[in-house]
Amino acid sequence: MSWLPKKTVLVPTDFSEPSVDAVNTALDLVENPSDVHVLYVLEELEHSAPAALFGDFDEASRKQRAGEFLDQFLGRHEITGVTEVVRVGNPGLEITEYALEVKSDLIVIPSHGHHGLRRILLGSVAERVLRHAECPTLVLRRQDAD
Repeated sequence: MSWLPKKTVLVPTDFSEPSVDAVNTALDLVENPSDVHVLYVLEELEHSAPAALFGDFDEASRKQRAGEFLDQFLGRHEITGVTEVVRVGNPGLEITEYALEVKSDLIVIPSHGHHGLRRILLGSVAERVLRHAECPTLVLRRQDAD
């Protein structure tokens, strides 16, 4: 398999600036922008969360709102034509499952560069993706991380 162009590239986003860099990197690897799948994963709403207790949110409305925010986020950064996807669940697992479903050739994911105790406490989505993905994964290092 040749390195370029890729048929399907998955880019998970958390709406950070490194996510924008990851999307732009992915766009450089494909012929058609729609071959870049930008995925946002909503954490499941805990049953004890106020919104869940009072019925203010359901999964469908949360996904709809997240999709609207994803569209606005990409628009602010002048990113158009990509495939936008919102899922609910554990980010690391949902990313790898979606990559399998769409037969992704590559996952491009930014690293936030957390080290030590902060990484242990926060967890690492990029690390989980690296461990579970069945396709190559490109982890982009934060530009300000030293």
